[in-house]
Amino acid sequence: MTETVTTVGNTDLLGQFETGFERVLTEEAVAFTSRLVSRFRPRVQECLSARVARQALFDRGIGPDFLPDTQSVRDGDWSIRGIPADLRDRRVEITGPVNRKMLINALNAPVQCYMADFEDSQAPTWSGLMHGQLNLMDAVAGTIEYSDPETDKVYALEDDPATLIVRPRGWHMVERHIRIDGAPATAAIVDFALFLFHNARALLEKGSGPYFYLPKMESHLEARIWNDIFNAAQDELGIARGSIKATVLIETLPAAFEMDEILHELRDHVVGLNCGRWDYIFSFIKIMKLQPGRVMADRFVVDMAQHCMDSYSKLLCVTCHKRGAMAMGGMSAFIPVKNDPAANDKAFARVRADKEREVANGHDGTWVAHPGLAPVARAVFDEHMPGANQINRPLDWSVTAEDLLRQPEGKITEAGLRNNISVAVQYIEAWISGNGCVPLYNLMEDAATAEISRTQVWQWIHHPEGRFDDGRDVTVELFEQLLAEEMENIKAEVGEERFESGRFSIACDLLHRLCVADELADFLTLPAYELLP
Repeated sequence: MTETVTTVGNTDLLGQFETGFERVLTEEAVAFTSRLVSRFRPRVQECLSARVARQALFDRGIGPDFLPDTQSVRDGDWSIRGIPADLRDRRVEITGPVNRKMLINALNAPVQCYMADFEDSQAPTWSGLMHGQLNLMDAVAGTIEYSDPETDKVYALEDDPATLIVRPRGWHMVERHIRIDGAPATAAIVDFALFLFHNARALLEKGSGPYFYLPKMESHLEARIWNDIFNAAQDELGIARGSIKATVLIETLPAAFEMDEILHELRDHVVGLNCGRWDYIFSFIKIMKLQPGRVMADRFVVDMAQHCMDSYSKLLCVTCHKRGAMAMGGMSAFIPVKNDPAANDKAFARVRADKEREVANGHDGTWVAHPGLAPVARAVFDEHMPGANQINRPLDWSVTAEDLLRQPEGKITEAGLRNNISVAVQYIEAWISGNGCVPLYNLMEDAATAEISRTQVWQWIHHPEGRFDDGRDVTVELFEQLLAEEMENIKAEVGEERFESGRFSIACDLLHRLCVADELADFLTLPAYELLP
């Protein structure tokens, strides 16, 4: 390994160079990334400031609504530019972090697409991110292999792997190991630029292309930044505008009111929208956090059957199909249950019901977190969607702002609070140890589901209506009591040796700080990022 290297005049690389990193961080790739960051970082910062100003309005009791200034876009007769052949059938997509073994398994899974994730399921360690870029370069080249040191099993790409889609980090994250003009680089642009620089031409030569999922946007103005980045990047690399294709995750409450506008801003590059349900629930809590009547029920009762969630799904489908775009469904968090056939059958049944609701609403495909669930999702879409997609299926859903904002029904319980505490502590501990995707209690937890857990705890403590179904108020004192009890339960579950060698106490301290703070932190991953090794 080597120490910090200044690669280009205005760019400092602060992360250590491990074997192979020189393939990613070439002078040309770093310069390309630096130019994009320097040009667009000020606009990203403007949008982040706009989020703060908008949240101040929400905190004063104003709810999100459809924008009057863009009515002509919603009413206009226009369509997106088109969808490449290898993105027209996306009935099942698998998602996961970019470590080598999981990437190979995902590309070999019985699915149409694999979303390689630099965001919610990837803890952004410098080593993990750079190895992720290396892994993707090898996957695109078709040379990727992995030999498991414990089993000596060799993993390699099979014929006809899934179509690759890459998700960069959200606008709010920075990459502290790359400093441009003395400031940390915009993480989303780093992830995007390095992948695009090294792989765009190879993908296009194979008849595919550089495909991306865009996370956590809150407005069409944020989508406009991505569109301008795409054009600038394509011009610099000398590839045709429109070569980049993107699917936008509608996973914030404000974005649900700007779906048409987001598609319109990205119309030369966009191919669809996706219901990012877990971040959407997190956003719903954050946006409406202290408004009267807005205390959120236990996380496990807030599912896609709730009126507001079903309306969000239907609006996304009808909006996409009107514009010739794909309407992608979201992630059911259930995973196969080992050694418990009854529990496994129940999990599969819930996944099946979830996918049946999605295909009925008009979705053209869906997500799974585990290869074992791909056949379940595939069977549902094969049965109800005989074509590659159902973009041409007539949909007559009519969704209002009231539908989107209807409060989910359900109770707050002590069991719900305990689960939120346990999941949040264990996930934070894994994340700050370098692992962003964690199976807990037969569910796949990532940053989005952990965000729900910790924001619910904060809201229940701070909202005047935050009380259990038995009438007890959720107070700081009660939270601290249950936090201490759950820490003992976690120690018993994982074992004292694992507990003491891990970072559970640090995770507990961070969760406590976030939940009792006067103001709700925008993202768990921002303070957690400072704790990464």
